[in-house]
Amino acid sequence: MEFSQYDVNALMQITSRPSLVFTQGQGMWLTDNNGKRYLDYLQGWAVNCLGHSPQCIVDAITSQAGKLLNPSPAFYNEPSIVLASLLTANSVFDRVFFANSGAEANEGAIKLARKWGKVNKNAAGESRYEIITFNHGFHGRTLATMSASGKSGWDTMFAPQVPGFPKAELNDIASVEKLITDKSVAVILEPVQGESGVIPATREFMQALRALTKKHNMLLIVDEVQAGMGRTGELFAYQLSNIEPDIMTLGKGIGGGVPLAALLAREEVSVFEPGEQGGTYNGNPVMTAVGIAVLNELLKPGFLQSVKDKGSYLRGELLKLSEKHGLDGERGEGLLRALKLGKDIGPQIVEAARNMEPVGLLLNSPRPDLLRFMPSLNVTKEELDQMVSMLSDILIKLGH
Repeated sequence: MEFSQYDVNALMQITSRPSLVFTQGQGMWLTDNNGKRYLDYLQGWAVNCLGHSPQCIVDAITSQAGKLLNPSPAFYNEPSIVLASLLTANSVFDRVFFANSGAEANEGAIKLARKWGKVNKNAAGESRYEIITFNHGFHGRTLATMSASGKSGWDTMFAPQVPGFPKAELNDIASVEKLITDKSVAVILEPVQGESGVIPATREFMQALRALTKKHNMLLIVDEVQAGMGRTGELFAYQLSNIEPDIMTLGKGIGGGVPLAALLAREEVSVFEPGEQGGTYNGNPVMTAVGIAVLNELLKPGFLQSVKDKGSYLRGELLKLSEKHGLDGERGEGLLRALKLGKDIGPQIVEAARNMEPVGLLLNSPRPDLLRFMPSLNVTKEELDQMVSMLSDILIKLGH
């Protein structure tokens, strides 16, 4: 079917899209309406942790859809209980609330922290509500999560912002400490800032942040929407620093391609009362059945080690590529990595890669001087080599 035959104008215009329609996906590959194949290093922005249409997810959806779709969150359902138990058994958390998106999970974390600040007041007997966040951080697109985010221009886009989110600098513990007041209740951060260009929090910073929040009786919230679910080579990114946060949010990879997210908290922090948190689809049986399938794959012997190994291999290949083409190196954790270009050529590379023939390459440039790589966690070494080779050809073609 030709692109002109699709009524794309029926969709609300929220971003600039190329003139193609994807119709099929398998593993690391997508196919468009013309039958052209693309090696996909976006994977829905780190969503498809097992690639496109993995059999375990197909089977989970098919099986659960024939049993129970949605009994309403007013009742228990088996898949949500099983997934919650798996998550708590493999983390430091005790309670789980399921949501539909990372933004919704982060919104829930903000609400939970503020409720905890009402229960655990300051010395003057006042509720605490300020949550320290970080410049260049990204926590979602609701009004509160946009206010918590540190993206340039977001402070005026839908002004006025939700108050109570002072901004510190990642990996600068002094910048956090100077923002603490008698109204401070929590700190929230991404262990790896994704949208700002794959900037990891150092182990030392995470440990100092945990110590600082404990000193001031504040909560530590890790937003692992992008960095969680095996992406860094650990099941959860906070494990890289050997710390125990109070709250964690998950999204993207937990659903492997379907809308699923989670808010996890330790028992003593789980202070929601009935009626304070909810959602029509929270804990949906079909989505949580998929979550079980995804998590079981990640927990198979050797899987996470393979992510570490492939992350290390990709790092080495990107460093070779950087040296060959005079770029500025790379950074990241596991299979969330970035190539530092040293010049604002990212958008050119993205377009040239997509337009390659006979096979295209899908890349992401969250900043014009950088490329971000988010392959499936079961990407093969051959697919890593193919991407690096294609990218090298593009750089040569563009004169770099």
